[in-house]
Amino acid sequence: MTFSIHGIPVSRGIAIGRAVLVTSSRVDVTHYFIQPDQVQEELQRLRLARDAVVEELQRLQQEMPRDAPPELDALLDVHLMLLQDELMGAGVRQWIKERLYNAEWALVTQLELVSRQFDEMEDPYLRERKADLEQVVDRVLRRLKGAAAPVAAPPQRPPRQQDLGLDDTEDVPLVLVAHDLSPADMLQFKKSVFAGFVTDVGGKTSHTAIVARSMDIPAVVGARSASHLVRQDDWIIIDGDAGVMIVDPSPIILAEYGYKQRQGELERGRLARLRNTPAVTLDGQKIELLANIEQPEDAAAALAVSAVGVGLFRTEFLFMGREGKLPDEDEQYQAYRGAVDGMHGMPVTIRTIDIGADKPLDDRRPDTHLNPALGLRAIRWSLSEPAMFLTQLRAILRAAAHGRVQLLIPMLAHASEIRQTLELIDKARAQLDERGQVHGPVRLGAMIEVPAAALSLRLFLKHFDFLSIGTNDLIQYTLAIDR
Repeated sequence: MTFSIHGIPVSRGIAIGRAVLVTSSRVDVTHYFIQPDQVQEELQRLRLARDAVVEELQRLQQEMPRDAPPELDALLDVHLMLLQDELMGAGVRQWIKERLYNAEWALVTQLELVSRQFDEMEDPYLRERKADLEQVVDRVLRRLKGAAAPVAAPPQRPPRQQDLGLDDTEDVPLVLVAHDLSPADMLQFKKSVFAGFVTDVGGKTSHTAIVARSMDIPAVVGARSASHLVRQDDWIIIDGDAGVMIVDPSPIILAEYGYKQRQGELERGRLARLRNTPAVTLDGQKIELLANIEQPEDAAAALAVSAVGVGLFRTEFLFMGREGKLPDEDEQYQAYRGAVDGMHGMPVTIRTIDIGADKPLDDRRPDTHLNPALGLRAIRWSLSEPAMFLTQLRAILRAAAHGRVQLLIPMLAHASEIRQTLELIDKARAQLDERGQVHGPVRLGAMIEVPAAALSLRLFLKHFDFLSIGTNDLIQYTLAIDR
């Protein structure tokens, strides 16, 4: 019988294929008490399982294909950090030692406690990070039970079918239906023949959604009980545009979505032919299409879609997931130079570190205010850490010797911040001159993200070569509304 399940659309397109079900390891966890003399043995089981998962994730990082989305490597780092998290680990050990729980029981009990803390967080982005912890626990549970990874790559050529309009020369695509997918699962997914996926949990900012968009795979998340309602090998349609999954579609519905799928592919093909066409409006206004990047390797993808430069290099991603150990000047210089060289003479706008609010910097979180969006973030934090800021400025100025670089300062609000920032830029240049190190000219820009800056545009125009309007934050601060 045909039925549909609604979720959250996170990656466009339509996928049609047979369902491959992945169940959660937490569903059938055994609960039993151990004897006091078995505590050390149980702790050892836990250590071995955790170490095996660490080794597995590190191996996946080393074997990551070149065309894998750069987000995957960063997300695997997050999962490796969670595996070493002392709050989680100490809690699990305590349940084993004091309550004499078996390792699996202790692990899911501590997960429930920590999950409540995530549920109480006001920031929706941080709330969704609970899913990363659940994915790590799920992987350790599988190791404790001696099971393989939750997403094993299926055969490279699935069986051929003739039903539902597919002739005997066509390979039937597979679609994945799971409670959730971790970044490590996604790497397995990348190497397989899956055409799309659906998960019970997740939101638009979940890691699963982020990776799905970067891989351009039709996906629906937050579909609640999809993994319980769908049976293995059911025919599935995933509508990544509408956020709908259709199970056991009739031939008429299948034909309709098959037509939509072909139309979408034709439309993408037509758009691909326009990549090298000048971007000009009907009335002759020329538009520059620039790319946003987080890592220097992203420059290649920007060139592939014929971007004429980098409009925003978000440098904060170089600082995240490092357990408080910030990148030094040479590491930053190599990253910025990599982006500049990768754009082959086209302009690269490098924004200085923009952390705080929804982008904390691990254990160096810069703010303890009740509302971090109003506290020490972006340029305010940089000015409070002049040694760190000077290190970044020197690295950017050195990279500017290799191409066209624009230096963008986030969240400036008033004259005092402008003065301090310009003084530190001059100081960074002077320090490079004293060392005899080559550096290049940069165009200076400021982001208009707070109402105070918007009201002081004439002041900003006296000191900067260009301005960039940060619409997300400007709307948030102007209307006093959450992003």
